[in-house]
Amino acid sequence: MHGPKLINDKTGLQAHNFFPQRHQSPRSLSVPNFKPRYQQKIRSKKPLKRQAAIPHYLVASQKLESTRQLTGSTRSVRKQLSPSIRVTENRRRGKERESDGGSGEHATWQNAIGGDHSGGFVPVRTASDQPYRLQKFKLRLFYASEIRQPNLEVAKERLKQVITHAGEKDFSEMSSDAPQVNDLLFRPESEILPSWFQFFNKELVRTLSFSDHEAFDHPVACLLVVSSKDEEPMNRFVDLFNTNKLPSLLNDGAMDPKILKHYLLVHDNQDGASEKATKLLIEMRSTFGQNDCQLLCINSSQDGQIHHQDNPWAPFKSDALPIKHLGCFLNLDDFNEIKDLLQELSSKHIIPYMEQKIRVLNQQVSATRKGFRNQIKNLWWRKGKEDALDTPIGPVYTFNSIESQIRTLGDYAFMLRDYELALSNYHLISTDYKLDKAWKHYAGVQEMMGLTQFMLDQSRKEAEYCMENAFNTYLKLGSAGQQNAIRCGLWWVEMLKTRDQIKEAATVYFRLCGEDPLHSAVMLEQASFCYLLSKPPMLHKYGFHLVLSGDHYKKCDQIKHAIRTYRSAISVYKEATWSLIKDHVHFHIGQWYAFLGMYDVAVTHMLKVLASSHQSKTMQELFLSDFLQIVQKTGKTFEVLKLQLPVINISSLKVIFEDYRTNASAAAASVRESVWRSLEEDMIPSLSTARSNWLDLQSKLVPKKYKESNICVAGEAIKVDIEFKNPLQIPISISSVSLICELSANPEEMNSDANSSNIELQNDENKTSTSTGDLNSSLILSEVDFSLEGGETNLVQLTITPRVEGILKIVGVKWKLSSSVVGFNNFESNSVNKRVAKGRRKAKHSPSNDLKFIVIKSLPKLEGFIHSLPEKTYVGDLRHLVLELSNQSKFPVKNLKMKISNPRFLNAGNQRELNVDFPACLEKKMNVEQSGGHANVNKMLQNVFHFPEDISVQEETSLCWPLWFHAAVPGNISLYITIYYEMKDESSIMKYRTLRMHYNLQVLPSLDVSFELSPYPSRLQEFLLRMDIVNKTSSECFQVHQLSSVGQQWEISLLQPVDSILPSQSLFAGQALSCFFMLKDRRRLSTSEDRIPSLSLQSDIRLGPQDNSEALFDVSCSPLADFHDCERSYQGMSLQGYEYKVDFVFITQLLNGSIDSGAPNTPLLFSHHACHCSLSSTSPISWLVDGPRTIQHNFSASLCEVNLKMTINNSSDAVASVHINTFDSPSSQSIDATASQSGLPSENQAGWCDIPVVNDMKIIRTDALAMRFAKSVSLDGVSQFIWSGSSSTKLLLQPRSTAEIPLQICVFAPGIYDLSNYVLNWNLIPISDEENQGIVNKSSGVCQGYSYYLTVLEST
Repeated sequence: MHGPKLINDKTGLQAHNFFPQRHQSPRSLSVPNFKPRYQQKIRSKKPLKRQAAIPHYLVASQKLESTRQLTGSTRSVRKQLSPSIRVTENRRRGKERESDGGSGEHATWQNAIGGDHSGGFVPVRTASDQPYRLQKFKLRLFYASEIRQPNLEVAKERLKQVITHAGEKDFSEMSSDAPQVNDLLFRPESEILPSWFQFFNKELVRTLSFSDHEAFDHPVACLLVVSSKDEEPMNRFVDLFNTNKLPSLLNDGAMDPKILKHYLLVHDNQDGASEKATKLLIEMRSTFGQNDCQLLCINSSQDGQIHHQDNPWAPFKSDALPIKHLGCFLNLDDFNEIKDLLQELSSKHIIPYMEQKIRVLNQQVSATRKGFRNQIKNLWWRKGKEDALDTPIGPVYTFNSIESQIRTLGDYAFMLRDYELALSNYHLISTDYKLDKAWKHYAGVQEMMGLTQFMLDQSRKEAEYCMENAFNTYLKLGSAGQQNAIRCGLWWVEMLKTRDQIKEAATVYFRLCGEDPLHSAVMLEQASFCYLLSKPPMLHKYGFHLVLSGDHYKKCDQIKHAIRTYRSAISVYKEATWSLIKDHVHFHIGQWYAFLGMYDVAVTHMLKVLASSHQSKTMQELFLSDFLQIVQKTGKTFEVLKLQLPVINISSLKVIFEDYRTNASAAAASVRESVWRSLEEDMIPSLSTARSNWLDLQSKLVPKKYKESNICVAGEAIKVDIEFKNPLQIPISISSVSLICELSANPEEMNSDANSSNIELQNDENKTSTSTGDLNSSLILSEVDFSLEGGETNLVQLTITPRVEGILKIVGVKWKLSSSVVGFNNFESNSVNKRVAKGRRKAKHSPSNDLKFIVIKSLPKLEGFIHSLPEKTYVGDLRHLVLELSNQSKFPVKNLKMKISNPRFLNAGNQRELNVDFPACLEKKMNVEQSGGHANVNKMLQNVFHFPEDISVQEETSLCWPLWFHAAVPGNISLYITIYYEMKDESSIMKYRTLRMHYNLQVLPSLDVSFELSPYPSRLQEFLLRMDIVNKTSSECFQVHQLSSVGQQWEISLLQPVDSILPSQSLFAGQALSCFFMLKDRRRLSTSEDRIPSLSLQSDIRLGPQDNSEALFDVSCSPLADFHDCERSYQGMSLQGYEYKVDFVFITQLLNGSIDSGAPNTPLLFSHHACHCSLSSTSPISWLVDGPRTIQHNFSASLCEVNLKMTINNSSDAVASVHINTFDSPSSQSIDATASQSGLPSENQAGWCDIPVVNDMKIIRTDALAMRFAKSVSLDGVSQFIWSGSSSTKLLLQPRSTAEIPLQICVFAPGIYDLSNYVLNWNLIPISDEENQGIVNKSSGVCQGYSYYLTVLEST
């Protein structure tokens, strides 16, 4: 095997760990014995492929020795710009040694020289003979066939394959959860970045290998290799360097073909001894030179049993693959010989050649371009080129032109790390290229100036300015400079990273994005990691650039890379409030997983966006349709725990079950437990005396093992109310909604789930517990189907009916979405323990038992219903209702009791009233004396209605009982009814149960009835009554029927016929009516007036026509009397004051109203109750002054004496002491003084207005006259009359009695006199009777005399 290899002296920029394929990788030779301090770079003329770079910096000249450590980026710069060597060998005789697992000499040689090899310290001299050392000198070796510019399309396809291969490799790790962004922040950069980034960047830069405007890839030497087995090895060496076989770049003038040549003879020891090879080496040295020929012997192992743990060429070849039995014939001596060969090649041949090249070029440049004279000459010569047109390529420079020589000198100096010499030459040639408008050459020099300044660690601004200038200049060239701009940007990025300018590096990555979406995707992803690694981390930009990268990957059909980037972005937006971008990420990940056939993972991500209420209607339809399509492609029913569509409001969860408390309707079950507790306290016998915790009774009657658990009865349904909400704007279909339950057959094993049985689902299309399934099933579950419109909320009631004894546990709920996806939602105990409607709650009750029930054997259960109870009516509506109680079980019940929350609206009647004719049953019986009582007084006082003891509800029978209904007040009224009953079966665990009934009524205003009571002007114990009626309905017409006073002491009569006031007898909507009546008090008085028998009292008056034959209704019997008692207790205040109090009942009828009467052709009856109607007076004392109003007297004969009489009435129940004082002078002083003592305001005057009319008498309300004062008269005047009788009178009045006092005055002259100059003082004596204590609220008072006008005439 023989052939030449070209050694390139360019040190390249390399990205971390880039592994090109074997057929594209450059080879490098190692210099093993160099001291590890500096690195030397050797460069050839031939353009070789440049590798991607991550520069790190080290000053490597003797003048600029530095103690800084080598960093990764600087090593990459030197490796990427290391010298290249052309290798030419004879491959015709090469063969593989495949026997005994070894490899032939060709293969072994190929592996030995492949890759990048570095040595230790390499001694070097600068152009001015200053010595220094290079650390880790590197050589890159290429075959002659590889020295050519790569095809751009082939290179792009290669890059695509690199990305695709990386996607396949990384996608195998996608099954695990994506790392959280917070975890990434604590990892080193090497673990965060995908490993293939460096490889991609290297391959991207390799597309610019062997460029004609740079000298880094030009080979510095040619290594000709021939096998010792060749028949004519000498001729082979001559043929290998035939000028006709040189690479095109060496023949067309771009590279200098006069390069260093070195001859290598390779001998395989497996082919025999090396004597022949030694003779050939002597012949070679005599022909080609003593120092330019070498012999390499390999495969010295005799048995080929040497095993290497790793590929022995991996440290020198970036694309080395693990191959079994590779190098099994190479022993340690072979490796040492190869290393010695490379050391001698570098130190004795390549480096001296490069040093000599630098000196020669430096002398030529100094002679032609340096110095003031040469610079002026150059500028003058190039001035004429300023008017030349710009061309994308620019002028062509051959290798022997002064411009190429200056560029080569700068590149050689850079590779040997004489950065100051390199920078000076780059500055020198930069102006020439700019004047020549050779923009590509100019940009390349600017690029190297930036790198040189970076390696010198000089001004950062200058380095960045050069890179910016080079980058922009490349971009201006269009497609011709696009790849160069990418390389420049990658080196620029590594410069910024080295200086910890990570955020600025991300900006450069973003600028590297071009028209190629695949290239842009990789750059955007690398930019995202820059934002992640910046200080502080910019997480939102990290996630945003990942999303942009994923979109570009998708455009290039790189689905796996798109998924990878989107998965990484999920952790960024997981806790953020950016819901739209989260939906975008999850939705597209789901689509892409489905495209790859990974439907399970796709559904998982699609579930994240299924309940996106913030999205538009169009997007919601898209999400749902795509989700359902993916589910259908799975070919199975997908089951999802905590499916978010629809949304289940766990806080709305309400469990309704019946233990000893049963409900007649769902409305009763929704009432707060505290309401029922307060209502049922008086019904439980053991709690009637001791007001202890009402749950203690159940503890006494229920065995201990059931105390801490909810109890339900076999055969009775448990209801669970739960709210489903559609968060979307589009309708969704929900089906097969049912509960998830577990039932243990053994009730003794409360904590064991070993015997839990599976749920047997039963169909229930009507949302009831009725099942069409197997009646022998241990559980009967209801199923509900419904649909939800956009944003709709639906409260669904699910039922479960256990049929056997045991332990029942409600686990959760499940449903089907669009008949494709089954959703599950488990009920968390701590979320529902406060929402269980009927569960026991004791201090030690465990929340975990709230959804756990003890199922006991079947018990009797009453069901109740009130017939004809209206849902809507008017105030005053009076009806006869029927309560029906049915027992559907096979066991009778006994000891029934009932309590009603609001007796003003509902009362229990007597059993004989069950089938009465209403309202005829209320008519007054004229031939029966009224007792003034009613049948249900005792029942009302007891507050609990006890059914007769002989009444029981037998098995499968019903009981009907009459009820009376009265709409007392307007509003939304809630009626609560509890019925208590006991079991006849003594063996039952529960001894009693209660039936709870709840009804909501709407009572509308009907008639507004008010009464005003005023004393009669001339008589005690008689009053004027005014009744005002207003019809407040909008359409109803009421017919007035009667007005009744309650009690036997009042007589009522009309002052005028009703026909004259209300001819039609009907009160239309909005109409008002006022009627006046005379009311007489026939209670016992101390006067001699005869008592009127009770039968002759007219306490009821018909308001209809006088000839109307309709009977009056009896207000003293049930139910009117019962409801009136309720009104008195509700409306009544404590009996304060001493006024007359009267109760009235006003009855009307509604013939053709809009309210259903419950019976056809039956008018509605309305009763309005007014209680405690009285005078507004607070004084118990009233009086009347009686006497002549006009007299004639002859004053010439004598004085005129006039006799008067004062009648005083005590209306209180206490003994009153009355003191009457008269005043002869009407002076206001004494009156004001008396009034001031009473503490009453002078302006407090009310009552009837008095007009002095002859023979007219008037009763004056004491409170109205108490503050009336006589007008002041002049102190100089003389009174025209005096009180001639006793001026001060005292008396005691017994309760409810009257007394008469004689009075006398003397008149001195004719005139009209006001006899009001007296004061009446009263005082109540305290009552010793305990029953009447607290009744008197005012014990004394002062009343001013009222005006009594007397006319005295002179007789003739």
